[in-house]
Amino acid sequence: MAISVFSRLREGLTRSTQKLSEGLGALGRRRLDDAALDELEDALISADLGTEVARRVIDSFRRSRFGREVTDEEVRQALAEEIAAILEPVARPLVLDPAHKPHVVLVVGVNGTGKTTTIGKLAQNFRDAGKRVVLVAGDTFRAAAVEQLQIWGERVGAPVIAGGPNADAAGLAFNALTRAKTEAADVLLIDTAGRLHNKSVLMDELRKIVRVLRKQDETAPHSVLLVLDATTGQNALQQVRVFKEMVDVTGLVVTKLDGSARGGIVVALAETFELPVHAVGVGEKVGDLRPFDAGDFAQGLVGM
Repeated sequence: MAISVFSRLREGLTRSTQKLSEGLGALGRRRLDDAALDELEDALISADLGTEVARRVIDSFRRSRFGREVTDEEVRQALAEEIAAILEPVARPLVLDPAHKPHVVLVVGVNGTGKTTTIGKLAQNFRDAGKRVVLVAGDTFRAAAVEQLQIWGERVGAPVIAGGPNADAAGLAFNALTRAKTEAADVLLIDTAGRLHNKSVLMDELRKIVRVLRKQDETAPHSVLLVLDATTGQNALQQVRVFKEMVDVTGLVVTKLDGSARGGIVVALAETFELPVHAVGVGEKVGDLRPFDAGDFAQGLVGM
C-alpha cells in the first residue's frame, strides 16, 4: 500500500484505535503479570476482537513476555504482529478468473451494509483496470437500490440490467449473463436483496438465482461476496453464519470502518471463518474501498 492509502486506512480506523487504546493506556510501562494480562484481554474483547482472538493473543504474550516490564509501544508492536499473523492467511484480493468470461460475482448481505455502493466501487475499479463490466440490479424490492446502481452504471460506463418493481431477480441475472456473454464482458456483478426478517424467502431467492445462472454456466457464480457493516460488531459473525447457510460464500468485504469503533471485528471474522477478506471500506469515495492488507490493517488498528 502506498503511504497515502495507509494514512487513509489509519484515519478510517481512528475510532477503533481509540477504543483499543483506552484499554492499552492503562498498562503504561509495567510488568506483564496476571493482572496486566487480564486488563489487556478485556481491552481486546471490548474492541470486538472476540474472546477467542483475545485468548490467543494473551496466551502468546504469556509465553513470550510474562514477567517482563514492557512499554506501551512494545505492547502495540507485539499486538500488531499477533493480529497480522491471524489476518495474513485471509488477506486475498478478488481476482477475476480469465477462464470464465464473464466472471460472475454474486454480492449478498443484509440491507444497509453498503452492498450497492460496494458493487459500484468494484465496478469502477474493474473499469479503471480496463475490464468490461455488466451490473445487475437484483435488489428489485428497493427502488432506491435500483436507482443507486443505475447512477453508478452511468458514472463508470457499465450497462445495468434492471426490471420493474418486484421483478424476478433470477430472471434478471439470467438475461444479464446472456448479455454479458454477447458483449464479451469480463465481469458480471449481481446485486441482491437482503431482507433477513424473512430468511426463508431470501434463501429461496438466492438459491434460485444460483440455479438459474447454472443453466447457462454450471460453474457460476464464480465468486459470492458477503458485504458486512463493521458498525454491527459481533453481529457480523451471525450474518456470516446465516448467509453461509444460504449460499457458498467465497469472500468478505467489510464496509464503514471509518464510522465504527468496532474494527476489531475483522480479526474475529478471520479467526472464526477463515474466509478471504478481499477489501475494506474506509470512506465514501471510490478510492476508499481498498484491497485488504493484513500488516497495514493490524498497525492501523493498534495505532502505530
